[in-house]
Amino acid sequence: MLANGDGRIVVSGLTKAFGAVKAVDDLNFTVEPGTVAGFLGPNGAGKTTTLRMVVGLVKPDSGSATINGVSYAAMPSPNSQVGAVLEASGFHPGRSGRQHLKTYCLVNGYPGRRADEVLELVGLTSAAKRSVKGYSLGMRQRLALAAALLGDPQVMILDEPANGLDPEGIVWMRGLLREFAAKGRTVLVSSHVLTEMQQLVDHAVIINKGRLVRQGTLGELSEKSGGVVARTPDPDKLIDALRRAGHDASRASDGRVEINGADTARVGHIAFVEGVEIHELFERRSDLERVFFELTAGGYEGRVLAMPGVG
Repeated sequence: MLANGDGRIVVSGLTKAFGAVKAVDDLNFTVEPGTVAGFLGPNGAGKTTTLRMVVGLVKPDSGSATINGVSYAAMPSPNSQVGAVLEASGFHPGRSGRQHLKTYCLVNGYPGRRADEVLELVGLTSAAKRSVKGYSLGMRQRLALAAALLGDPQVMILDEPANGLDPEGIVWMRGLLREFAAKGRTVLVSSHVLTEMQQLVDHAVIINKGRLVRQGTLGELSEKSGGVVARTPDPDKLIDALRRAGHDASRASDGRVEINGADTARVGHIAFVEGVEIHELFERRSDLERVFFELTAGGYEGRVLAMPGVG
């Protein structure tokens, strides 16, 4: 484990360009121990490049990424401190799941029993003797996670870990990562599945075009992207009255009026004074999906908003 049981991830001024394309641009964020943090951004935002720099697979042009104040490359035994799953590949097709993990144990000096312990932890005990080439994508994801857990790390860094998992597997992974963080450990997970991130993470780090857009708890992000929604038979009159009072108001696609910068009491008072009939009035609490699109200005292409398919 890391010194003093810590696992704080600090990304400071991280920058990386590939030719003329700046994939990561002066990126700064922090993930505290005991947290499941979602690392979110549109396609091409620089998420995978950032994670690869954090675990030493890509050298930054400038800036730093540290875990407990130390870069991944400077750790004496990084596999025992940081478990990383950036892609479910690299398996020898002729080996069984158990043989694959036993090889990792041998290379890293872990006791051989850890292979069976993590196989049970990820639900692959019954498939331990099967050849990896016969594993489904979901099973390969579980095996990759098992390899990352061999050293009982303090930090987990995962890129699209739910890829290939069926709905039951996604619920299982959610519980595993939450339990991991509940022990004071750190999880940084990147995913396109915003509905799943809503249920999994405590904090979110949102980036766009390689730069930080917003970081905070889900509650903090929702508060900053909330507002008031009103339903009225005369939306244009209400919008005009609100705008004259200095509030940002617009009509949504369903005909309701969305207002920013005012609470329900203020909107109700303006409607009363102006003689606008109100049928419904409530505060909008933004979910992660809404916050994401507001902050990235719709720059999310090929988006996936629901559970991935069974695989």
